[in-house]
Amino acid sequence: MEFPGTIRPFCFLVLLSIFTIVSKPVSAATGYCNFPAIFNFGDSNSDTGGLVASLVALPPPYGETYFHRPAGRASDGRLIIDFIAQSFELPYLSAYLDSLGTNFSHGANYAVSASTIRPPPSILPQGSFSPFYLDVQYTQFSNFRPRTQAIRNQGGIFASLMPKAEYFPEALYTFDIGQNDLGAGFFTNMTVQQVNASVPDIINGFTTNVKNIYNLGARSFWIHNTGPIGCLAYVFVSFPSAERDSYGCAKPYNEVAQYFNLKLKEAVVQLRKDLPLAAITYVDIYSVKYSLFSNPKKYGFENPLVVCCGYGGEYNFRSLECGSTIEVNGTQILVGSCERPDLRVVWDGVHYTEAANKVIFDQISTGNFSDPPLSLKMACHRNPN
Repeated sequence: MEFPGTIRPFCFLVLLSIFTIVSKPVSAATGYCNFPAIFNFGDSNSDTGGLVASLVALPPPYGETYFHRPAGRASDGRLIIDFIAQSFELPYLSAYLDSLGTNFSHGANYAVSASTIRPPPSILPQGSFSPFYLDVQYTQFSNFRPRTQAIRNQGGIFASLMPKAEYFPEALYTFDIGQNDLGAGFFTNMTVQQVNASVPDIINGFTTNVKNIYNLGARSFWIHNTGPIGCLAYVFVSFPSAERDSYGCAKPYNEVAQYFNLKLKEAVVQLRKDLPLAAITYVDIYSVKYSLFSNPKKYGFENPLVVCCGYGGEYNFRSLECGSTIEVNGTQILVGSCERPDLRVVWDGVHYTEAANKVIFDQISTGNFSDPPLSLKMACHRNPN
């Protein structure tokens, strides 16, 4: 950016300082980012009630550890997005789709379990995937902003439940999506090579939505890559002939996830060039999650591949049956949780326990797994200090 020759260096510094203050929610005392709101996009890894409000209920024992009841989360307790909100002293995010008891004053959650980036091959309840793929989540967000401001301007009892206009450019925008796009390929009989070939198109759909959200005023982005799906029972039990690594994970499926992450990171690098006012943090959540399987004792876990809430076989898993009643040898059995969820990594064969989510959050929030290497509370900065 060029300035007229009449602007002196001191004036330039003043202008730069003003721009920094206006464009970034930064605490002058600490340099930390004071995000007043969070807007989240994703799938079951960060769904705080979208699936339950719209498509399928999650029965007990979901939610048993922290909420002591089902709370719309595919876990026994809190998710990473919950810990992110807590770290900024913000309330847990209400699902955009939830019409009961919702409070959007500090953001909204568009994530819905079983969501994909691309349009899904089949839709719940007959199929396996959510209709709320990322394009739809973006559309919901684009409608949310003007409608909430209209409600605030009208006043009344709902006005205080809507975010302030200035929160939208100052908010943190979080993303955790892509796992189901890979799963959609695996479970529709695509080969590993074919799923890999689909990754560039999946990534293109992701970047298009990030750009669209940026064009609506978003400036701070926190983007998770996808985890080691080959370490989750729903994958390695479904594909028992897959080569295993030294920790028991299905190696070729993890390699697809790694390829997705490589292309996602390349896309983030390009996004930084295309969106010059954005602070975009790429978070290597794969490495943190994989460490729970490769070195579980370090974090206090046991039998990392064994499902806590499930039934049957070596890994306590046949299919996603947590909380359901199944018939075994003519007897009705309620599929419940293990005695110590805090010692397990995987909750129901697809999702992580609260204990695992807390460890993952503690690791990624430091910035040690981020590019640029900034902590979560510095995620509004475009460059390392």
